[in-house]
Amino acid sequence: MTLPEIGAPNDSLLERARKGDRNALEALLARHQAQIYRFGLKMCRDSEDAQDVLQDTLFAMARGVRDFRGASSVSTWLYTIARRFCIKKRRRSKFAPNALESLDSDASLEAGRLADPAKGPDETLAGHEVEVALDQAIGALDPMYREVLLLRDVEGLTAPQVAEVLGLSVQAVKSRLHRARLAVRAHVAPILGVAAEPAAGTTGRCPDILTLFSQYLEGEIGPAVCVSMERHLDGCAACRTACDSLKRTLALCRTSGEDVRVPVAVQESIKVALRDTLAKHA
Repeated sequence: MTLPEIGAPNDSLLERARKGDRNALEALLARHQAQIYRFGLKMCRDSEDAQDVLQDTLFAMARGVRDFRGASSVSTWLYTIARRFCIKKRRRSKFAPNALESLDSDASLEAGRLADPAKGPDETLAGHEVEVALDQAIGALDPMYREVLLLRDVEGLTAPQVAEVLGLSVQAVKSRLHRARLAVRAHVAPILGVAAEPAAGTTGRCPDILTLFSQYLEGEIGPAVCVSMERHLDGCAACRTACDSLKRTLALCRTSGEDVRVPVAVQESIKVALRDTLAKHA
């Protein structure tokens, strides 16, 4: 792959790929493979299934790129395809146990999770415990809530983009998102040194502050409610602590996939298979 392809914007690569430029197509595939693999890994909970989802998604993209007219972003298009393959995997393995893989497993090593040499042993252990708790919390979600949380809070899509991928209304996406966020926070909170359930406030009249705060983050509450919430938080340490723990949980979600890498052997295997397929249909 040449330097121009590495730095070229998506629109430019997409236009060239539509015209049959294989270098541009390969550059597009390489640019988006990590996010698709990460999504498949967290949805399927199995590295081999994630590799299959990645390969199937990239093949589908390669076959369909000439017909893609850019009504959606490339990322949204790819997540839509990847989700379809994840659903197929889930249907085929619906009788499999729901055991969660340890982050010490071979699958996690294949995913490219590496210890940070700059961190001391205690800091590394604490970070590992939080990572395990977060991974378990996400894995324990029902798939309909897990996919919303992954797309919005891990992959960083907007709520309208998530709605497009899932074929839902934006309101339905946000409703599922709030439930998913609160469930993950409750699982992670004890590791963060916070109670899983918000403590009773000093006034005895505390609102559902976590749902309210999640709605605030999604722009769903008006100025008057914002002022009321801020006033309550100023006078209620328990609710402030609960909101802080949700903020920390979402920050962890945003960074949870940064160290996930597509195994080099998988990248090479897919690259060879794609080239063979494209050559046959040239």
